Amino acid sequence: MTGGNTQNGTANHGRRASGPRLIALVGPFQSGKTTLLEALLARAGALQRQGSVREGTAVGDTSPEARAHAMSVEANVASADYLGDRYTFVDLPGSVEFLQDMRNVLPVCDAAVVVCEADPRKRPALQLILRELEELRIPRFLFLNKIDQASATLGDALSLLQPASRTPLVLRQLPLWENGIATGFIDLALERGFIYREHAPSTIIHVPDGELPSEKQARYSMLERLADYDDALMEELIADIDPPRDQIFDDLARELQQGQVAPVLIGCADRGNGVTRLWKALRHEAPGVASTRARLGIGEGPALAHVVRSIHTAHGGKLSLVRVLRGAFQDGGVVAGSRGQEERIAGISRLMGAASSKQAKLEEGDAGAFGRLESVNTGDSLGEAKAGPVAQAIPHAPPPQPVQAFALSVKDRKDEVRLAAAVAKLVEEDPSLIFVQDQDSGEMKLFGQGEMHLRVAMERLAARFGVNVQARRPAVAYRESIRDRVSVRGRHKKQSGGHGQYGDVVMEIEPVERGAGFRFLETVHGGAVPRQYFSSVEAGCRDGLTRGPLGFPVVDVAATLTDGSFHTVDSSDMAFRAAGRIAMTEALSKARPVLLEPILAVEIHVPAEFMSRASQIIPARRGQILGFDARPGWDGWDTISALIPEADMDGLIVELRSATAGVGSYAAHFDHMSELAGKAAEAIVNHRHAMA
Repeated sequence: MTGGNTQNGTANHGRRASGPRLIALVGPFQSGKTTLLEALLARAGALQRQGSVREGTAVGDTSPEARAHAMSVEANVASADYLGDRYTFVDLPGSVEFLQDMRNVLPVCDAAVVVCEADPRKRPALQLILRELEELRIPRFLFLNKIDQASATLGDALSLLQPASRTPLVLRQLPLWENGIATGFIDLALERGFIYREHAPSTIIHVPDGELPSEKQARYSMLERLADYDDALMEELIADIDPPRDQIFDDLARELQQGQVAPVLIGCADRGNGVTRLWKALRHEAPGVASTRARLGIGEGPALAHVVRSIHTAHGGKLSLVRVLRGAFQDGGVVAGSRGQEERIAGISRLMGAASSKQAKLEEGDAGAFGRLESVNTGDSLGEAKAGPVAQAIPHAPPPQPVQAFALSVKDRKDEVRLAAAVAKLVEEDPSLIFVQDQDSGEMKLFGQGEMHLRVAMERLAARFGVNVQARRPAVAYRESIRDRVSVRGRHKKQSGGHGQYGDVVMEIEPVERGAGFRFLETVHGGAVPRQYFSSVEAGCRDGLTRGPLGFPVVDVAATLTDGSFHTVDSSDMAFRAAGRIAMTEALSKARPVLLEPILAVEIHVPAEFMSRASQIIPARRGQILGFDARPGWDGWDTISALIPEADMDGLIVELRSATAGVGSYAAHFDHMSELAGKAAEAIVNHRHAMA
């Protein structure tokens, strides 16, 4: 029923998982993840004293960007030994703009601690994070932080949090209150009381008599939930038999690992309260790497590691942060990548925030960094080269669609090459950044997950690579077309001694349906223009479309060659190309040119409670709402379908997240070009001419 062993990864009380473990710390923005990491390290003796995020003395968030913005902007790694076992913690950013780090790391984690608060404003963000864990089937504890500031009862808090989780939340502890202050807790599995001591293990007490009724009721509720997946426990409860304590811990461990429940513990990371009990839960109930391999479908075999992050350091070169899923890797060993590349490990280290310590090897279950694997990317799998080719163990985490873009420029054009090289390293570290050199506009564009995401990238360019850039709004891909059909003659004649140049064409230029592009036809009779020059006339027409009378590329035009003349000596491909360009240029100015703007089809995803606010954003951006629907597979979320001009998309994600507690998102793609007239079009054309 509840049996298991360390070989298959089941973490039973008394038969817990063995070997190093990798634990993710996740949670909404400003929930206290980095503070909890500090408290865990201090309690295990890895730090002499607990540092402070506010004072900038914490192990995590050591980068200048994190400290400048007072938020986690990248994964931070630290390790500690607790009662003879090694644990590596990965403190992951809570902002939705930096979720890619979480998606890269989570698949190889053994378990996650979700740091949260009983705050309705943060529940949507909590739902996003829990959904990531649920999709990956990561075992997870919830650590209800800041219990000293809680204004609701724990029952109310659980009712508030449960809608964010598709997995049942199981309360493991009850707080002890004195004059409105949480002074300790009751462990429902142990049936013991604990009194908090600041930055020290709690003192064990008997459950106070006045708390016994609440404790019995809460304990029975916990056992009822566990019994949903344990028939023997259900029979014991029906028979009013108190189950053995070890059986309860076995059920907690098994049901945690199988994703059937998510245990909830309480505490205050800032004061170090509840940290020892969290350590004990991790030690006795969190599964190990064998369970993680089974979840990922990875069988037995030679050494295998997975790269979860790439870091380009200022002086130490490139570091590849890895989790060893199987076997061991030695410093100096040659590794083979899943893309066929082979390289030698130039140094192995364990990370402690910004600090590192050299290691001779990493063993199964360990997490650390391999040095100078230049051809290895985030998401690659690695094996020993002598064991032959290694298969990709875990699919690469696809980056989400970008929602914000900056056009970057440097003061000195000589720095453009340096900029491209530096951005390439940033993109390697963070695949949710996309760098594009736009051929139409000539702009260098950086796409990302929000304004803060892009600003942090720019700060890194300056601090780490010495490339200072300026950012502006990217140019909108305006186009122009025509309204009327016109007939024109284009003649190119030039005599300069010897052979001259002669090309003469008569063209009919007319608009075609939107999205058709450019069409070239010919109806020439009698050889007025020899067939050999038709392609040159077409090329000349295309030349004339590159910039219309309004200053933009021209689309949705048909050109028909109807007549012309040639000279047996002076006519040439070059002359007829010039004639075609002259005809097209003249025709466009006569055919009532019209400005076109790109319209995007946008799907906006928001919690249902914020639907009204999100809907008001669209018409304010000249958008047209097409419809509303429930978001498939997302309880309590809705999707708004709309059409919005590209010119009004800038800053949409900032406004949307502001209206949706930071969790709104959208996906957009080009839909069609639409005519733009009036003062708006006039201002755009005047600006274009002024820039030219």
